[in-house]
Amino acid sequence: MLAGLSAPALAHPHVWVAAREEILFDPQGEITAIRHIWTFDEMYSAFAVQGLGKDGKPPTREEMAPLAKTNVESLAEFQYFTAAKTGPKYHEFGEPTDYWLETDANKIVTLRFTLPLKNPVSARKPFTFMVYDPTYFVDIELEKQDPVVLKNAPSGCSMSTIKPEPLTGSDQSKLSESYLSGLAPGQDFGIKLATRTLLACP
Repeated sequence: MLAGLSAPALAHPHVWVAAREEILFDPQGEITAIRHIWTFDEMYSAFAVQGLGKDGKPPTREEMAPLAKTNVESLAEFQYFTAAKTGPKYHEFGEPTDYWLETDANKIVTLRFTLPLKNPVSARKPFTFMVYDPTYFVDIELEKQDPVVLKNAPSGCSMSTIKPEPLTGSDQSKLSESYLSGLAPGQDFGIKLATRTLLACP
């Protein structure tokens, strides 16, 4: 996703994201998708818009479209930085839709995309999801205000967020490029720092 980004390769993370998430429900009250709204830090934003825009103005959505496509396609290798489950069962996602990059007046970049579940999921049993980079190259933090919004949810749904425990001294010492880049497929460091969102509906 972030190929070509030049940053000192000493410790992770290299990129920071402030995330808002929307949980989409169908008329039957089942969860159908998660819509991501990710705002990048100043350094990555400057990298992303380099050479784009005219007369000092931020680039348009159309100018950012090729990078948006590359970003979303590259995320597939990492399950779109998204994990969702009911009990011990993880749910599968389809390909993203409705994706684009946009910039604000300060040229800060936000990526938006909708990630549909392959099969709608009932929220009558507790539904948990997390948004994180397994390799911790990207640090994704939920926004402090309204980080998760339920769209067209049945009445009476409840939701809570559970922040991760602080890293142990041993884990802190592992935040090096050599350790994290050497993780075998399936190894997952980022989950240690992921905030869990738990929701359930009557």
